[in-house]
Amino acid sequence: MIKSMTAFARRDTQADWGSLTCEIRTVNHRYLEPSLRLPDALRDLENDFREQLRTQLRRGKVDVSLRLQLSESADQGLQVNEKLAGALNEAANRINRMLDNPAHINAIDILRWPGVLTSAEQDLEPVKSVAQEVFSQTVEELIAVRQREGERLQPLFEDRLTTLSAGIAELRQRMPDLLSQQDKNLRDRIRAAGVELDEERLAQEMVMLAQKSDVAEELDRLDAHVSEVRETLASDEAIGRRLDFLMQELNREANTLSSKSIDAGVSRMAVDFKVLIEQMREQIQNIE
Repeated sequence: MIKSMTAFARRDTQADWGSLTCEIRTVNHRYLEPSLRLPDALRDLENDFREQLRTQLRRGKVDVSLRLQLSESADQGLQVNEKLAGALNEAANRINRMLDNPAHINAIDILRWPGVLTSAEQDLEPVKSVAQEVFSQTVEELIAVRQREGERLQPLFEDRLTTLSAGIAELRQRMPDLLSQQDKNLRDRIRAAGVELDEERLAQEMVMLAQKSDVAEELDRLDAHVSEVRETLASDEAIGRRLDFLMQELNREANTLSSKSIDAGVSRMAVDFKVLIEQMREQIQNIE
């Protein structure tokens, strides 16, 4: 199954405590390279998120952005330690009674005392639970997008592989006729030169030419590689690297085919093979 490495997914959610937005973008990369931007309040979820990406994705540069906006109602404001404030006030009054010119102590003075005024610590566990759920949903959506993008590439590969297989079969059929034509051309050139034909020498030359131009092995390997590409495309595993390797092998055989060419038509077909292979290779760079 083909999965693209280029995709985008986004999920939003709102609750009494505020809103949460998760966005994930992926592009092609040789390995899996996640990058996470999380709010400080959710920073301790990073390891769990990384592990989830590692188990569900195989390749690609992954950018994760999680944005948290807490509502004003979720802010529990400031809390006053009334017991400590009362003790401070009582102590100040006792001291004032001992002084000839007591100074008046006001509320601000008491609030400035360490520990009297504190910020209420908000319970973020519900937010973290929702964040994990939203992240999982976004990853699932991302995978679905990658699969849909991969499905769009399927016809491209099928068309190229079908054309390549047809060209290989055609070239295999043409090779005996090409050798016969080469024999005829050689005889015609000898006669045109006014040289007496030496059938034994001519037969030796034709054997050498046939050996040099024998591409049966290259055609067999091309067929084998095409079959393996088809099998790989049907696999549920990450297939990008293997497909890239197979394209290299196909291109190598096409180059050898070109170097052994004894006919302009064969040379053109070898070039056509390389064009088809390059078209597939370009798309493979974006496959997981």
